[in-house]
Amino acid sequence: MLSFAATLGIIGVGIVIVVGGILGFRLHAFLALILAALAVSLLTPASAIEWHELGRLQFSKFEKVGDEILLKVKEDDINQVGRQLLIVQQDPDSGNVRNAGTVTITGFATREIGGKPEAVAETALNPPTAGNLVFDRKHTLIVSPADRGAARSLSRDTVGNRIAIGFGNTCIGIGILIALAAIIGKCLLDSGAADKIVRWTLSLVGEKNAPFAFMVSGFALSTPVFFDTVFYLMIPLGKAMRMRTGRNYLLYIMAIVMGGAVAHSLVPPTPGPLFVAEALGVDIGLMILMGGLIGFCATLSGAVYAFIVCRNSDIPLRETADFSLKDLEAISARADKDLPPIWLSVLPVFLPVFLIAGATVIDTMLKGVPSSEISPLMARLDAFFELFGNKNIAMAIAAFISILMLVRQRHSDLVQLANALQSALSSGGVIILITAAGGAFGRALQQTGIAGQFGEVTGASTATVLGIAFIVTSMVRFAQGSATVAMITGVGVMASFAAGGTLGFHPVYLALAIGFGSKMFMWMNDSGFWVIGKMSGMTELETLKFITPLTSLMGLVGLVLTILTASVFPMI
Repeated sequence: MLSFAATLGIIGVGIVIVVGGILGFRLHAFLALILAALAVSLLTPASAIEWHELGRLQFSKFEKVGDEILLKVKEDDINQVGRQLLIVQQDPDSGNVRNAGTVTITGFATREIGGKPEAVAETALNPPTAGNLVFDRKHTLIVSPADRGAARSLSRDTVGNRIAIGFGNTCIGIGILIALAAIIGKCLLDSGAADKIVRWTLSLVGEKNAPFAFMVSGFALSTPVFFDTVFYLMIPLGKAMRMRTGRNYLLYIMAIVMGGAVAHSLVPPTPGPLFVAEALGVDIGLMILMGGLIGFCATLSGAVYAFIVCRNSDIPLRETADFSLKDLEAISARADKDLPPIWLSVLPVFLPVFLIAGATVIDTMLKGVPSSEISPLMARLDAFFELFGNKNIAMAIAAFISILMLVRQRHSDLVQLANALQSALSSGGVIILITAAGGAFGRALQQTGIAGQFGEVTGASTATVLGIAFIVTSMVRFAQGSATVAMITGVGVMASFAAGGTLGFHPVYLALAIGFGSKMFMWMNDSGFWVIGKMSGMTELETLKFITPLTSLMGLVGLVLTILTASVFPMI
């Protein structure tokens, strides 16, 4: 097993290549990230990669009671009587992985685990002496034979293939989304829809309050939708506002970020906070309430910081692959009668949000409800949102509507329309390459086993639990980039503190501390870093200078607010 120092050394090599390559040698971000991913992957032993993959694929919910292993799974098409699983262990010194025995499911029952009834699978050990194994959760896992083979195969694969897998998996998650968002943004600006939304907003709140409107909108929209998606949809509005007002572009960017980034990590049904709430046994409604209240207060601290910074700093509205400054000026100079109506202008922005949020809400409402108890109306709604609430389908519908709106407003012929879409996709393609390379780098960092290194944090008193949760999550966030992965890792480390009911406060505060920890240290191994920088036209140095401190400040203020609230209103 890699030592903590060796793991940090490998990560340090990757950081030096990325930061030095981009800022020192002016390498394209794609090249720097791919080189860093290759270096980290070459330095990581095969055993560490295999163990990381097994940890990702394991049955995490199991309990050793005497000579029995109780799996906290329900009977389904896969988990049935007779299914055999493997007990695998890692040697703490050498890091080698071995099979220690097998577990065979013998039946399903309800047993009392940790003081409460749990639906579990009862098992038989083979060999019987496996019951005497020391089940150190850091070095013992239960996996299926197929997953064991997949992890071993990946660890023995070539470095190039492993990097390609990380690159491809990131593309699966965001590739289509970025391409469609680029089309929507291009059509919103070319058709004048973005300018229409800006003019309408200014008529309601006034120019002075426009940044606050961006912040509130970002916070609200990022509750059901991933932050990246919200930023894609809102940055055209920020550009249009800059063309309308002639200033405060940096403030508009920061306003969108400060609202969306915090909600992404604190308010379900976004996956990260939803997972943390379920892992700690926190009621989803309470998590939404507390995450919304304390998260919005932390966002206000970001607003204060942004206004102070932007008094003496701003960035110009730069040309990007999809828009020249001449194009933006021409769009801003149009008369009101040449712009689309407001209802049509906002449709490509809010329709995908409605569809994606609706799918999340319906899924949450029906989770765990037997199909026989679901009404026909809810069944039809579930089927509708299952199809159209998929983020790629929802964005495709919005892109189609935005294209029709562009044709309606500009009366474009097929050649003009094709040129506009080609320009949008060219810009989106560069962003896809960079973010996917960042995903490959982040995956290589994860395979070093850095997350597991933090599992040694034990013995903390109640008074310091929130601080430990915050520090662990923020360190994992810095090491591998993803806020969601950092939250999953953080709750995995900290869940034991809440399991026995020994906390001096409600576990919702522990969930909030983990969420705020995931806001720290946004930098070049995070896809969101590249989305913000490339979509807005900011340089890497400007993104590090303005956005990274902004999100980190909100994380720190959020931790302080969480500790104070837990002390005054422990809710126990």
